[in-house]
Amino acid sequence: MRQTFKVTYFDGSVVESVAGLGDQVAFEREFDKSIAELASNFRITDICWLAWHGLRRKSPQTQEFDAWVETVETVEVVDDGDIVPLETAAPTG
Repeated sequence: MRQTFKVTYFDGSVVESVAGLGDQVAFEREFDKSIAELASNFRITDICWLAWHGLRRKSPQTQEFDAWVETVETVEVVDDGDIVPLETAAPTG
């Protein structure tokens, strides 16, 4: 379970943030809300917080959330692509 985000800052720099299982657990603890609810009822704060937490986990010197979000122009959810199942049948021919 992971989600990738593209973070674009006002200075034009772009970084990728990955929110893994640990970040998602931290989200549920912080907001007392299931991560599963994001698919049907998300707020931009939720998306930003997950992106920020993923960055902060990798770089502890990342600013506190409120200061960080003031530097961000956009946060986009990146489609990590469909999970392709392993081939189940032996190839013929």
